[in-house]
Amino acid sequence: MRPARDAAAIGLTLAACAFAAGPLVWGLLTSFKPAMQVVAYPPRLWPTSPTLEHYLAVWQQSNFPVYFTNSLIVTAVSVVASLVLAVHAAYALARFDFRGKTALMFGILATSMIPGIAILVPLYNLSVKTGLYNTLTGMVIVYTAWNVPLLVWLLKGFFEKVPRELEEAAEIDGCGPFRLFYLIVLPIARPGLLAGAIMAMMAVWNDFLIGYTLAVSEQKRLVPYGLYAYISNIGIDWGQLMAATVLALVPVVFAFLIMQKWLVQGLMAGAVKG
Repeated sequence: MRPARDAAAIGLTLAACAFAAGPLVWGLLTSFKPAMQVVAYPPRLWPTSPTLEHYLAVWQQSNFPVYFTNSLIVTAVSVVASLVLAVHAAYALARFDFRGKTALMFGILATSMIPGIAILVPLYNLSVKTGLYNTLTGMVIVYTAWNVPLLVWLLKGFFEKVPRELEEAAEIDGCGPFRLFYLIVLPIARPGLLAGAIMAMMAVWNDFLIGYTLAVSEQKRLVPYGLYAYISNIGIDWGQLMAATVLALVPVVFAFLIMQKWLVQGLMAGAVKG
């Protein structure tokens, strides 16, 4: 009975993986097909003569490199800024008791539940009046404010799991509050920081609505708009769209692989230190 159950579980897992990975594999293979094979009927999965023409067209004959660079800048700066703000607020909520703490926590949580489309008009008006419309700085500020509430709640849970005895022992040894936080607490909470960084990165890199609303010139657009630009009234260039999609996935996959390594090490170190 048990082998049959295990085989069924493995079969369902493989089927789910194939269902999830199928569109990605099809898009990757499509990006290497010549233009005639992309629209061929019946469709073929494997390209008979792989080519890089779609990648060259995307990178050399469009503004995609500009969108790509802008997304890298906005994502990196907003993730760092979000973490810097969130770690201090999360630690304060995890360790200190003060009047209005519960109301403040619920207020922070409520702000993260507001859908982005509900505040687009106020964001647009504020960005215009402050001179931040159509600037990367304006988008960094908005994305940072967008990510901070969720990161505060996420990191608060990690800080609460840090043993208080460890902090008390450090204080007895003469460790000041700043050294205690930056040299002892933060390294132990590194898995939470990396998890928060991945979540914030995905939220910014994949967002279309805010980036499309707060930028109007081609020199300030982000990657999601660059992908949307391949869909027009006269049709869709599937080869170039798939090539641009693959290029857009590269930073996300690369960052996840890098962070996954440090995430595992951080979990093991945190378990030993705890």
